[in-house]
Amino acid sequence: MSTCVFVQLRCKPGTTYRVADEIMLREIHSELYSTSGEHDLLLKLYIPADQDVGKFINDKLLDIDGIERSLTTLTFRAF
Repeated sequence: MSTCVFVQLRCKPGTTYRVADEIMLREIHSELYSTSGEHDLLLKLYIPADQDVGKFINDKLLDIDGIERSLTTLTFRAF
């Protein structure tokens, strides 16, 4: 069973579309949205049960140039 997480990303000014394109190419997400407010992008990821959530996000997402900050929300149970 996988772990569902939501990751909000703040991008450096002018880089949001490039960051989104790179995420799309990596095919690690279930859903990806442009958002308003404090963060620029919101993505939904399903992380394999045998993977560490933090390491997966760090290794497969946060090395994209242009990401300034992230906020990860773990989920526990769907109702």
